[in-house]
Amino acid sequence: MTDQALPRLRRRYNDEVIPALTKQFGYKNPNQVPRLVKIVLNMGLGEAVSNAKIVDSAVEELAAIAGQKPVVTKAKKSIANFKLRAGAPIGAMVTLRRDRMWEFADRLVSFALPRVRDFKGVGAKAFDGRGNYSLGIKEQIIFPEINYDKIDKIKGLNVVFVTTAKTDEEGKALLQQLGMPFRQ
Repeated sequence: MTDQALPRLRRRYNDEVIPALTKQFGYKNPNQVPRLVKIVLNMGLGEAVSNAKIVDSAVEELAAIAGQKPVVTKAKKSIANFKLRAGAPIGAMVTLRRDRMWEFADRLVSFALPRVRDFKGVGAKAFDGRGNYSLGIKEQIIFPEINYDKIDKIKGLNVVFVTTAKTDEEGKALLQQLGMPFRQ
């Protein structure tokens, strides 16, 4: 793959992030430097129990955001209190890898997060202990790909950044170098 064909954030990772993290953590080998493995987008839809059309609109919106068709997730168990049957569609998810992952991460940091109202940065406590980071987005309309007029209901979205970092400190340093705006 030529250098021009690489996504912008991937090129930045190769040129700036690897040397910076190598210097910060004293890695002996460039392969020790943490990197993004995948980004998982998940939309849980509790209202899908009573309104099945919500799942279709969520799949459409996730496909527009991710650039890839999402998988419809189904309930594993029946829960009578929630009127939920096993096998009923209750969400949508998509896993992004390679170029699509880098492009999405770039769009999220450059375009989508700055569009959040009263944005002061993302929380730094959402790491899982192994360097992976989870981000909750309350409104899917922050993405420019979403047509605001076709929105029937505001839906939330979970974004999980899976990295090869061994610790939360390394994972945070990686995401900070990639432009993730953590609040102080």
